[in-house]
Amino acid sequence: MKRWSNRPEGSNWGEFGEDDALGRINLLTPDKVLQGVAEVREGVSFCLSLPLDYPGLSALNPRRFPPQMQFSMRGDDPAMCYPMARLNPAQTDVVCDDRVTLSTQYSTQWDSLAHMGALFDANGDGRDEVVFYNGYRAGQEVRGPKDYLDGDRAVEPPYGAGPLGIDALAAACMQGRGVMVDLFAHYGNAREAVGYDALMRILEADSVEVEQGDILCLRTGFDRVLLGYERQPPEGIQHEVCTGLDGSDPRLLQWITDSGVAAILSDNEAVEFLPTPNPPQERGAFFPLHEHCLFKLGVPLGELFLLSELADWLRDAGRSRFLLTAPPLRLPGAVGSPVTAVATV
Repeated sequence: MKRWSNRPEGSNWGEFGEDDALGRINLLTPDKVLQGVAEVREGVSFCLSLPLDYPGLSALNPRRFPPQMQFSMRGDDPAMCYPMARLNPAQTDVVCDDRVTLSTQYSTQWDSLAHMGALFDANGDGRDEVVFYNGYRAGQEVRGPKDYLDGDRAVEPPYGAGPLGIDALAAACMQGRGVMVDLFAHYGNAREAVGYDALMRILEADSVEVEQGDILCLRTGFDRVLLGYERQPPEGIQHEVCTGLDGSDPRLLQWITDSGVAAILSDNEAVEFLPTPNPPQERGAFFPLHEHCLFKLGVPLGELFLLSELADWLRDAGRSRFLLTAPPLRLPGAVGSPVTAVATV
């Protein structure tokens, strides 16, 4: 069923089908996986995920919290170093069992296509709706407890991201050819918004080629900044150091469209430079890269990946491509997920 009669300018809604919920992940074809596998020459693997208790505190986002670890319980007893002989004297088994409460977008993460939508007139009737990629609607497929455009009217369960949930990306496996762009090698920790011209200069200088279906990886050096604070980052540090993409540069956004990248990930907080260098003068997106990628194109965004060790290795080897395996948790209805990503070279 077609969910829209009016699609956003510059979007690809409908190009993968009227019910598509994967977006550009459709471009992670078997051929792209084989291209990634062909980059494996040394058999060396790199973990691309921060420890899940990084960045530490809630300094980067006050609504996201470190994991809270607890022990599972056996009656009144914590199931940690628990001798089963307490239940049966003949048993020699000892059990450890725990559980965790976490913010799905606290540390190394994928944003699902439900992470950010827009107020947009998808019906073509002159009225805005809350809409997500490919016309999926708030209150219908993507459901929260309130309808904010209808006087905060309560919405009955079930809640969640529906077909745009992170589990769709997990089922798609998120494996293919990663391409590293080493912004840190050119800017260090300087605070700089990287637009189209600067990105093209870097690609040319480093002989980096980006093709349709690749997963674009941006090393800014922010991962090592965070690790250096040992879980005690100062509030606002993400706005003081390192680069990010200038989402307010229309030529950069057009390049993302034309490049055909399947997904974009970075070691910084948001992939894009925030606050955006040129916010809209009247009405518009203050997260323009998120709007362009998640809402218009269906390009998932990965944040706070651990990229520096891999980027250094690739630069020393004169390479930029590798096999990337980065599935999120298959957690139905979630809008984001931690990821334990692996690069193999």
